[in-house]
Amino acid sequence: MFSLRKKRSIDYKKQYNIDYNKLPKHIAIIMDGNGRWAKKRGLPRASGHRAGVEALREAIKTSSDIGIKVLTLYAFSTENWKRPKKEVDALMNLLVEYLNKEIDELHKNNVKINTIGNIDILPEKPKIAVYDAINLTKNNSGLIVNIALNYGGRDELIHAIKEIILDTQNGKVQLDDIDDNKVKTYLYTSNLPDPDLLIRPSGELRISNFLLWQLAYTEFWFTNILWPDFKKEHLFEAIESYQSRERRYGGVSNE
Repeated sequence: MFSLRKKRSIDYKKQYNIDYNKLPKHIAIIMDGNGRWAKKRGLPRASGHRAGVEALREAIKTSSDIGIKVLTLYAFSTENWKRPKKEVDALMNLLVEYLNKEIDELHKNNVKINTIGNIDILPEKPKIAVYDAINLTKNNSGLIVNIALNYGGRDELIHAIKEIILDTQNGKVQLDDIDDNKVKTYLYTSNLPDPDLLIRPSGELRISNFLLWQLAYTEFWFTNILWPDFKKEHLFEAIESYQSRERRYGGVSNE
């Protein structure tokens, strides 16, 4: 179990060229490369997922330390059900194990657990563990750890479209009311800002059906590091890269 240290006890400013007044409010991470990490070591894929938990722990700890507001983690996609049952079961058991071991410490350090995706169809034990974690931490005001479980970007948009159509038919929404802001209210992330920074380890250069609407103006940072080897220094490299860019949102440069 880890302990989140208070921000004032860490002098990251001497180690990294970070402007702490311009941190990304919301960081999203596609936690990729666990299987390849295990294969390189002659281990079962489940061992890679277990090793990935250590990287997850460090990412949450560091994000909380420095004052990131939201950390969205792609944990299990709607497509991941296609994987072998043994691997899916291992992932679900690992989710339960992680929450049971860590939730008290996370709660103690003011972390709030949130989820996106349809978690109601998860197996009973992980579903209960997730709901228990959400209920325990719902009033916390620190880092929001937003876990994407049984989540897919296309699935989210289909769900939103259906809900908008129903509300239009019922007279709750007028056709002219439908704009960017209205659509956002129907997304799983309706209560969260869009990600400022997306991090994808493992060398893959795609977003894999993740936050298709929300990533419209997000800055991307890719690395060949496999997720179990992802450390806080890589998180800081991503933030440094983010802060070196000019975000124009379709406009022109300020220079």
